[in-house]
Amino acid sequence: MRHGKKINHLGKKTAHRKSMLANMACSLIEHKRINTTLPKAKALRVFLEPIITKSKSDSTHNRRIAFAVLRDKYAVTELFKEISVKIADRPGGYLRIIKLGNRQGDNAAMAMIEFVDYNEIYNPKGAKAKKTTRRGRSKKAAAPQVETIATEEKSEE
Repeated sequence: MRHGKKINHLGKKTAHRKSMLANMACSLIEHKRINTTLPKAKALRVFLEPIITKSKSDSTHNRRIAFAVLRDKYAVTELFKEISVKIADRPGGYLRIIKLGNRQGDNAAMAMIEFVDYNEIYNPKGAKAKKTTRRGRSKKAAAPQVETIATEEKSEE
């Protein structure tokens, strides 16, 4: 049973796991998307999202917390200057995990993890898709019938 086990240890000791996640987080901040195994991607999301939330308010204390976790001053600078500006209005869910299938060599489940606001394919220029509901005929099909009725009335007169 896994009662109360909130951290996936990924088969590694604590120091190795923290170093690996810090390196992956720095690579993700630098490149905006990385490919890795699915369990590592899920662990990275849990590891990095609280730090991204702290980057919204730029203070010395928050920078020191981020540096203590990431251990890379260039990644911390990038996080607080560029990424925090783009995600300022987002209330959470900064990272997206997309499953890529299995790796050829060992059949491990692979995934791509990326920042949601940096993918232009899924959300082009921050525009949200307009939600429509179809009820009966579409407006395009109904419009010509109205015009033909109006033209028939004019021809009868």
